[in-house]
Amino acid sequence: MTSTALEVRLAARPTGWPTEDTFEIAEVGIPTPGEGEILVRNVFMSVDPYMRGRMNDVKSYVPPFQVGAPLDGGAVGEVVAVGAGVEGFAEGDNVLHGLGWRDYSVVNTKYAVKVDSSVAPLTTYLGVLGMPGLTAYAGLLVTAEFKPGDTVFVSGAAGAVGQIVGQIARLKGAARVIGSAGSAEKVKYLTEELGFDAAFNYKDGPVADQLAAAAPDGIDVYFDNVGGDHLEAAISSLNLNGRITMCGAISQYNASEKPTGPSNMIQILAKRLTLRGMLVGDHKGLQQQFVSEVAAWIASGELKYSETVVEGGVRQAPAAFLGMLRGENTGKMLVKF
Repeated sequence: MTSTALEVRLAARPTGWPTEDTFEIAEVGIPTPGEGEILVRNVFMSVDPYMRGRMNDVKSYVPPFQVGAPLDGGAVGEVVAVGAGVEGFAEGDNVLHGLGWRDYSVVNTKYAVKVDSSVAPLTTYLGVLGMPGLTAYAGLLVTAEFKPGDTVFVSGAAGAVGQIVGQIARLKGAARVIGSAGSAEKVKYLTEELGFDAAFNYKDGPVADQLAAAAPDGIDVYFDNVGGDHLEAAISSLNLNGRITMCGAISQYNASEKPTGPSNMIQILAKRLTLRGMLVGDHKGLQQQFVSEVAAWIASGELKYSETVVEGGVRQAPAAFLGMLRGENTGKMLVKF
């Protein structure tokens, strides 16, 4: 094992879209695990939309990244050293943890979970069987209170969360599943591979018009990953007592000016709509049920997933993150070390 490694630090807080200059690649010594800690050589790391918000110095549900300090996020890797007093972990174990954006991570065992690559590929613990998958599962079934027979609209439907939301809705008995995406290839993927009943490219015309055409009888559930014009269009198309899960608003994350809200908010009152924000951390109690059900669907071939893997390790992590914000990924965006 070498004596030095690389990590990605926040070089400056971005205004508007981040750039490569937002990040700094630093060489550091490989740390030694202390009592109750393990040293992990990372194999895959995740880049996720929520990380953009953490680059701003604002109060939120999770502390902001600090300028000059390494970023963090989901990663899976191999235990290469074990500190004193550690029980239940050994060298060679694969673990899931939250200290990505670096070659090696010292992780307190309280925040590490062993994963088995013989049960599922390591990448799935960062995607379909990980945080994005649980977000989709809980956001649809609990937050949106999905019921069989609902018509469901998912924005950002070819992304890590959206691709799972639409398929769970279909498997749970939705009357119709509709998705939006940002390219013809992604639209084809949704309808031909994932079983969406309809999908459209939001770049082809007004979202409201395309959604109305895809759902002439309206929608009952909207799973929002985008915000902006998608949210406004969904409010117009929602039926009486419709429900919205507010999961993300990627269309606004890089706005340099304060974004405007939907112009049709009065319909929330008239239609008695329910809008609920959701954070995956509130649904840890569903973890076992979620993994059991989704893993069975994957094994049977009823649920499919895609991953976009960028090779090259830490040095490519900023480019992978920026590509994810631009929508260059289909499914989960990952970095391979």
